[in-house]
Amino acid sequence: MAQFPERAKVVIIGQGGIVGASVVHHLIERGWDNIVGIDKSAIPTDVGSTAHASDFCFNTMHDQMTIFTTKYSIDFYEKMGRYDRIGGIEVARVGDDERMQELKRRVASGKAFGNRVELISAAEAKAKMPLLDESMVQGALWDPDAGLVKPRSQMVAGELVDAAVASGKLKSFANTACTGLRIENGRIQGVETTKGFIAADYVVVCAGLWGRLIANMAGEDLPIMPVDHPLTFFKPYLEFAGTGKDIGYPLLRDQGNSAYLRDTGDPKTPEGGQIEWGYYEEKNPRMCHPRDLLEKEQARLSPSQRDLELDQIMAPLERAIELTPILAELGYDDKYSFNGLLQVTTDGNPSIGESSKVRGLWYAEAVWVKDGPGVGKIVADWMTDGYTHIDHARIDVARIYPYQQDEQYIHDRCYEGAFKIYNPPVHNREPYSAGRGIFKSPFYEREKALGAYFMELSGWERAHGYASNEHLLAVYGDKVPVRANEWDNRHFWRVSNAEHLKMTEDVGMINISHFAEIDVVGPDAADLLEYICVAKVGGDTPVGKGVYTHFLDAKGGVRADLTVLRLAQDHYRVIDGADAGHRDLVWIQRMAQDRGANVKVTDTTTAFGCLGVWGPNARATIQKIADEPDAWTHDNFPFAAFRNLKIAGVPVLAFRISYVGEQGWELHFKYEDGLALWDALFALGVTPVGVETYANSRRMEKSLRLQNGDLLTEYNLMECDLARPKVKAAEFHGKQAHLAFREREHQPAYLCTLTMKHNIDSTGVARYPLGNLPVMDPATGHTLIDSQGRRSYTTSIAFGPTIGKNIALAYLPHAYCQVGRELQIQYFDDVYPVKVEAVGYGALYDPENTKPRS
Repeated sequence: MAQFPERAKVVIIGQGGIVGASVVHHLIERGWDNIVGIDKSAIPTDVGSTAHASDFCFNTMHDQMTIFTTKYSIDFYEKMGRYDRIGGIEVARVGDDERMQELKRRVASGKAFGNRVELISAAEAKAKMPLLDESMVQGALWDPDAGLVKPRSQMVAGELVDAAVASGKLKSFANTACTGLRIENGRIQGVETTKGFIAADYVVVCAGLWGRLIANMAGEDLPIMPVDHPLTFFKPYLEFAGTGKDIGYPLLRDQGNSAYLRDTGDPKTPEGGQIEWGYYEEKNPRMCHPRDLLEKEQARLSPSQRDLELDQIMAPLERAIELTPILAELGYDDKYSFNGLLQVTTDGNPSIGESSKVRGLWYAEAVWVKDGPGVGKIVADWMTDGYTHIDHARIDVARIYPYQQDEQYIHDRCYEGAFKIYNPPVHNREPYSAGRGIFKSPFYEREKALGAYFMELSGWERAHGYASNEHLLAVYGDKVPVRANEWDNRHFWRVSNAEHLKMTEDVGMINISHFAEIDVVGPDAADLLEYICVAKVGGDTPVGKGVYTHFLDAKGGVRADLTVLRLAQDHYRVIDGADAGHRDLVWIQRMAQDRGANVKVTDTTTAFGCLGVWGPNARATIQKIADEPDAWTHDNFPFAAFRNLKIAGVPVLAFRISYVGEQGWELHFKYEDGLALWDALFALGVTPVGVETYANSRRMEKSLRLQNGDLLTEYNLMECDLARPKVKAAEFHGKQAHLAFREREHQPAYLCTLTMKHNIDSTGVARYPLGNLPVMDPATGHTLIDSQGRRSYTTSIAFGPTIGKNIALAYLPHAYCQVGRELQIQYFDDVYPVKVEAVGYGALYDPENTKPRS
């Protein structure tokens, strides 16, 4: 046995699982060496989820990253000769219309992001999968790329590790547990193990179920949790005896029953001669904190395989027998059946990327077999280049705020998420009921009394509309359509569109206290932010000016969209979206560390609140209670400036800016002063307006872009039409790539504004779409793809009550970027005509942008 080394470039914790094996493979592929992999048990693992996983792959999700990682993984397994692309069926039972609609939605998402799924009839499903009772099925989805990692992902992991060791670039050590992390000055120094200490520049945690325990060693936690997944086996099933197959029929998912089924092929194959039926608990998911996992010698099967009692699954099993009667004809193997532990997360996304607290400490956690190699590539590219080819905001571990590392929060959110692994279909705007009320504005009780319809973002309770404004529907009802389709109307309140129109005619106030606020203070504050920001914020930028700007990644992709206020020569405040706030905080902190900047970077979000007061009467209304009315005139208070003033005696930092296309200000205040400000404005008759207007309806009418939605690292500032006319002289991160993009004759794609020419579906119902819908060429019906291979889909879509149309943003290939051009989008299974209204930025409401500057 090799001697345990004293130093490595990289240490991988959890080398025996499919994720650890995939990470090391792709690191070596990118040129890394001197890697040491350790695992607490065998390599390949005999205790982790990889050891018992069902090993099948479906590619039917609704997001680009997952469809990429699954597609890449399928192709990767196949190139290894370890994949059977047998296909897979998802059924909707007779009577389960919601599931049938979900299948239609998945096909549309597939067209948007590039899988090959299609709808098939019950008869076609029966022909592909004879074990089905056709009379139970109303329709189905067919995924031709679904299949099985054969014979096991456990074997694939072993083969990848063996190849890495044979290359001389990996040394692997089984039965070597991590017992601690050595960290100095916020940077990883190495790993304490049962075989001694090993120094390392990088540590990658791929420990699966035990990942949180490793994170705890670094003084942090991950928002993930192991949960029981009943796996049952019925035998003998001899249909494929003598074939040598690992699987004979296509995979079957019965997600309306939160279950799946597959055969295990020839009895002579490793798992053969059985029917496997798996289930995801819908009523009482059993979770297990990793500190409570048994050790290998304590477990009957393994630490990741817990005992299963048949009564846990009897009701769904009886439903499964209705669909696939073969289960009642075979013998149930109670000794071989078990609860397999897998990971669920607080927001449905894995924890991947560099630790927010410890430089050089990386995570690849809560990753399923179907995504293992794809995630391995993402991690290796990210570690090598500092960026990935697909925007990774939703999986980045840096997205996690400190409150989201609270143990009770993690438990409660994961518990709720465990109910929704398969069923019911998760709505685009689906709220969580657990982990709510973390942050409330200072006027939360006032909003509550007004009948606020609260949703949550990054811990903040946000009113999307107010029941107290229902009377406005009598005034504006002819411009505010009733959403007859339940899916379109779910988690939407019609009154919000009436509030939108009231603000347009008068004045409204919107609670935007959820803004993330980051203070950067110190001698190097100006130089640091000048380097991070594309726009000029340092140098002779005057105190009292606010600058709308962006952060770029090294390849020139748009990483952040925010505003920077210069409060003093050495004091800046970054105003950011709540969703992106913590990632951007971490980015600034890392930049400060890397550049040795003498600054203090502080999250000041909860110290302040913000009210947006906007509308044609905003100035006149504020002047009625302003301590210095003349200070608010157009001449004394220019657009994009900010002033420290008082309203009704309340000190405010008033910033003259608008995200809703109207005259007005963001009023920033100390948290404790907020209630008095609200009351003073409310007493004047200012209408409370829900954040729906701010975030969706008016934003879309103004063609304004949303970070992590419309603004993605795959695209540059010219493509999203946010580049400034001139590039500043000072160096900034991503500048060289940015300059190269500007030299192009034209960009490969542009973010365009589209409107639906009509929205009546095939049943005669007016639709109000949600989500990422494919944008297609009417001549071919194919999704548009630009010269870089990027697919066109709606990045945002919402109904604009002032315009009276559904409005969307989408990146279109250059060849399709003509105003007036007609294209198509697909929502569920209906196709609708859309018109290109603007190439690049082009507001449909007040296109000259005169109202905010009035």
